[in-house]
Amino acid sequence: MFSKHQFIEDCAKAVKDGQAAVRELVQEAVSAPDGIYKELGTPSKAGIDLLHRSSDLTVINFIWSPYMTLIPHNHNMFAVIGIYNGREDNVFWKRGEDGLEAAGADSMGAGDVATLGHNIIHSVSNPLGKYSAAIHVYGGDFFEPDEPRSEWDHETLQERPWDVETTRATFREAEERYLAHLAAAE
Repeated sequence: MFSKHQFIEDCAKAVKDGQAAVRELVQEAVSAPDGIYKELGTPSKAGIDLLHRSSDLTVINFIWSPYMTLIPHNHNMFAVIGIYNGREDNVFWKRGEDGLEAAGADSMGAGDVATLGHNIIHSVSNPLGKYSAAIHVYGGDFFEPDEPRSEWDHETLQERPWDVETTRATFREAEERYLAHLAAAE
């Protein structure tokens, strides 16, 4: 059964052994989503639920509003993403002469785990009309990394410094749009 405290403790040990060791823990956690629901609740509101933060490890429960999209960004640290509810579509990008160029994509459903290397750039979408949720484990401080992070404008694909407040606003605005849609449908 999933225990937030035990999961964080295990990740803190595993991060010293690298991304593959963390992946095993995330895979085990998302293979039994009922335990996560019991510990963290059923996804019912978009947001960034910080579970743990230190200089070498960040654990976040991301909950994506229906049809929400997050702009291309990097982490400058490894990431392990485990989906336990819904779906997460990732577009992977590479740097080009005129900004970013699409380099691939992956669609993940409940029980799937992705590993993102230090230099990966990706954008994320929830294509479903329901909440999607994932445990994200980072090999560093997600909010204040050793190397400054970047994000890219959706339309122009031009790089700019990553801003956590822009990310928080994206989650907040997506939730507001979804709730307004629900209210209009009543």
